[in-house]
Amino acid sequence: MKIPHQALVALANGERFVLMRNVGQPFEPKLERVTELDLELTNFSAGIRHQDPAGQRNGSTDLDELAHGAAIAEWLNSQALRGGIGQLVIAADPKTLGQIRPRLHKELASRVVGEVAKDLINQPVDAVERALAMA
Repeated sequence: MKIPHQALVALANGERFVLMRNVGQPFEPKLERVTELDLELTNFSAGIRHQDPAGQRNGSTDLDELAHGAAIAEWLNSQALRGGIGQLVIAADPKTLGQIRPRLHKELASRVVGEVAKDLINQPVDAVERALAMA
């Protein structure tokens, strides 16, 4: 995947949200940690509608995880509308990405240059760089 120089990379799962920046070349990313955010979970309504059938059967759908995805989208939207986000790559586990994607404001959605449906948040930086370059 081509990750433009200075693009933000949002790494997320149902519990954590880390922002990194590509300070390397587009096909040879070098990620630098920007921040890890602890977001307030306020939007639990989507989780009620989004519970997948498998999760309902075995009780594995966690409303906090779903609300975390919604909170990430809200935070990214607010930053984009203020001009704080240029190009963006989102790497998140499939369930979290499924919560983020439909909530992206059109202004932010136009800045997303790539998505990876994989939880990379607990990987070492060099492993994340390799995974993104190969995506």
